[in-house]
Amino acid sequence: MKRSLLAVKNLDPGWALILYYACAIVLGGALLTLPIAANGEPLSFLDALFTATSAQCVTGLVVVDTGTRLTLFGQLVVLMLIQVGGLGITTFSVYLFFYLGMGVGIRDRWVIQETLLHTPVDSLRDLVRSIFRYTLVIEAAGAALLAVAFVPRMGWGKGIYSAVFHSISAFCNAGFALYADSMIGYRAEPLVNITLMALIILGGIGFLVIKETFDLSQNRQRSRKRRRRLSLHSRLVFMTSAILIVGGALLIGLLEASASLKSMGAAEGFWVALFQSVTSRTAGFNSIDLNLFEVPTLFLIMFLMFVGASPGSCGGGIKTTSLALFVAIMHSRLKGNPHTNVFRRTLPAAAVNKTLTLVMTALLFIALAVFSLLAVQMQGLPAMASRGAFLEYAFEAVSAFATVGLSLGATAKLVPAGKLIVILLMFIGRIGLLTVAFTMIQRSRKAAVPVHYAEENIMIG
Repeated sequence: MKRSLLAVKNLDPGWALILYYACAIVLGGALLTLPIAANGEPLSFLDALFTATSAQCVTGLVVVDTGTRLTLFGQLVVLMLIQVGGLGITTFSVYLFFYLGMGVGIRDRWVIQETLLHTPVDSLRDLVRSIFRYTLVIEAAGAALLAVAFVPRMGWGKGIYSAVFHSISAFCNAGFALYADSMIGYRAEPLVNITLMALIILGGIGFLVIKETFDLSQNRQRSRKRRRRLSLHSRLVFMTSAILIVGGALLIGLLEASASLKSMGAAEGFWVALFQSVTSRTAGFNSIDLNLFEVPTLFLIMFLMFVGASPGSCGGGIKTTSLALFVAIMHSRLKGNPHTNVFRRTLPAAAVNKTLTLVMTALLFIALAVFSLLAVQMQGLPAMASRGAFLEYAFEAVSAFATVGLSLGATAKLVPAGKLIVILLMFIGRIGLLTVAFTMIQRSRKAAVPVHYAEENIMIG
């Protein structure tokens, strides 16, 4: 076993990351094809692979109902994939390397740096242990709170199981639910709403931000004289997340006040607007039928999905810091400032270039994905019918890429080729678009020699 692990450790960092996720998905898909995993007929390999990818990539898009179609064994396989995918296969692998006494090499440090960190840490061993500890404590607390609401309705056995399942699914931003209508049945219950939103937010801000906030609070309690503040990364995460959550909730409330929320009371409408603002950022639960929303609201949700969670978290999307940096870059350039400044700090050129590359590449990739989905799904349909489905499949593509899991009903209509496209979207969205792109083109670790030719101007705008 040690030899196999050593061979994996010697792989290129990007390929190792892809291999980790691919192996887990194939293994999970194989388990879900077993007769013991499904009620009635066993799942086809494509449906099992789709479900495994959605769980491992913490997305939540489903082609079979998790609560009724899958048996307890099948649901536990999904739950295992969600937990592994949420924490990150790399975290588990590095922890295993530590356990076997193999240490962590340059490749593992690169993978963790890309997925979890914005600044170096003294001990990766302590970091990995902290991630496991925080995850266990947060998910246990969430399960205990949800059990208060679920046990009276379902009894002890089903109530506790449902609480544990949805606590893990929420913290890992997976969006898998055991109920066919997701959380619509609990949309007026404050305890369920608050608990799920807290789990989603904690799982979406990033493990390092949680650790830094906790450590800072502990240091302030021990020494009040020494004042410390959060890093620029953590401040951007908190500020952008708060703006998106509050702003999203207000806009949903305003846009839907005379539409889908009209028949609800003030309290129920408040919970629905706030819950959808939070969950649209990669969690995938819904407390209302999204088909009831107006087109502007759906476009807003697509924007929230595209942004997603924060770096080093369980969520997907281009990340909150990328949005904040993109706005800061545009603001600086429009003012004629060649440097990008945020909170009295100047960002390095490498971060600026990576942000611009990520945002533009993501937009082009989603455009290509929407075109591909429409091409395979709309073949042979009348022109009017295909035009009406544009929003449906565009919504599906953004949801899959951002590993959100919200859908307008397109998932159930996917043909085999459409399922494969969505599988690819979820896979690339979870691993990271730039990681996949740089790996596929076999990016050299050595910096390329810059070439500067004679300059020639062109017209812009």
